Amino acid sequence: MTSEVIIDVQPKDISIALLEDKSLVEYQNEPREASFAVGNIYFGRVKKLMPGLNACFVDVGSEKDAFLHYLDMGLQFSSYEKYLKQVTSDRKKLFPIQKATMMPEMPKEGSIQNYLKVGQEILVQVVKEPINTKGPRLTCELSFAGRNIVLIPFGDKVSVSSKIKRSEERSRLKQLMQSMKPKNFGIIVRTVAEGKKAAELDQELKVLLKRWEDAITRVQQSTQVPLMVFEEQARAVALLRDLFNPTYDGIYVNNDEIYQQIRDYVALIAPEKTDIVKPYTGKVPIFDNFNVTKQLKSGFGRTVNYKHGAYLIIEHTEAMHVVDVNSGTRIKKENGQEANALETNLGAADELARQLRLRDMGGIIVVDFIDMNLAEDRQMLYERMCENMKKDRARHNILPLSKFGLMQITRQRVRPAMDVAVEESCPTCHGTGKIKSSILFTDQLESKVDRLVNQIGIKRFTLHVHPYVAAYINQGVFSLRLRWQMKYGLGIRVVASQKLAFLQYEFYDSNREFIDMREENEA
Repeated sequence: MTSEVIIDVQPKDISIALLEDKSLVEYQNEPREASFAVGNIYFGRVKKLMPGLNACFVDVGSEKDAFLHYLDMGLQFSSYEKYLKQVTSDRKKLFPIQKATMMPEMPKEGSIQNYLKVGQEILVQVVKEPINTKGPRLTCELSFAGRNIVLIPFGDKVSVSSKIKRSEERSRLKQLMQSMKPKNFGIIVRTVAEGKKAAELDQELKVLLKRWEDAITRVQQSTQVPLMVFEEQARAVALLRDLFNPTYDGIYVNNDEIYQQIRDYVALIAPEKTDIVKPYTGKVPIFDNFNVTKQLKSGFGRTVNYKHGAYLIIEHTEAMHVVDVNSGTRIKKENGQEANALETNLGAADELARQLRLRDMGGIIVVDFIDMNLAEDRQMLYERMCENMKKDRARHNILPLSKFGLMQITRQRVRPAMDVAVEESCPTCHGTGKIKSSILFTDQLESKVDRLVNQIGIKRFTLHVHPYVAAYINQGVFSLRLRWQMKYGLGIRVVASQKLAFLQYEFYDSNREFIDMREENEA
């Protein structure tokens, strides 16, 4: 199986697509200036106590106050609180965490009123992004995640991933990290650390310790609250960190700065794989070149087609995601309805497992499969779904089919489900139902080219248009594009972009920065 990661860097956002055998299986998109991402650490202030919920709301600078439950404060909150007071009491010299006194653990059945008060300043980390009307979800159990290990201030244990099965390897890693870790720190050894050398783990531990020191130094020197004291790595690197696998055949990036960041990151965690990071310099948009755009358009939306005319209907509600399996126009098999239902359901299980990863659907997912009478067929479907979900990195739980033919799946949710608009709104009529004559569209484009070259003074740029329009502009020996180049200069390039609707266009300068050429009546 071939695996490739395609990274599309745009002025406002970054998109990452994971292809397995050229099929899109994971997609992530985040604004480049996104805040309140999972892993960010804030020095915030308690805004409101909610004794009934045994929780509080914390001001971390988000539009909605963030939510902190008593159980998320952690067993070592008293140690944290005392250490924070020592840090903020001396703005000149940082009190080292190794000298901090460990306080008794908090009781699990305690009350939040006994430990927090309104206006109190606390150090918190985002564990769940804002979703719908809810603000971020917080924890006081801070952690700094690396590729091989996770550093936990005020912990004292070394834990090894349960997915590392060999007892001698587990013992080796545990003893190794016990000898390396500083006082008052805990370590979680991740699955990918299996077989790693001591020098490599020690290097990563030093990097994570530096992040903690930088964060607590910002707290010490802060004069304003709320304040972000630690931000997850650069967007592309943060998105790639948990996604990265040394077996990838290639990582393609269309931005020089992000390319260098990712190359440096891969060189740090897997030096022998540095060459798989490659810059993309093609003229066609990177997602179009790797057939990602088409798969995005067909993979999202309410209806998803799969084998032999069968399809899924996927509905998102406030409480859960509901999936209905339909046989559609598929031809029934000769050996009866039961075999037809089984084959349709097995295909649905394959596609649904891909859709859960692709859309990053979380929470409760209820699937209405086609009814099957045989218990062995229902068991086969359950086993197929479990096998397909093994590739999913998110924590999940799958229940066998109920007597109503429903399968219930729970899947970890830390951010809103990915939703890509596949229906294109008319870029010219804006819902009025009336547009200018389409034959005049190229005249409109030429007027904008003329303005760009002769009035604004930008001589080199790229015009992105729908593939049909691009074919019209480029057709013939003496094409419209050639006439424009002769009239306005050779710096004009026309690119077919699959993401654009018909009669939609975008201008980009030589640095790939978007140029807004819309007129007032087009906005």
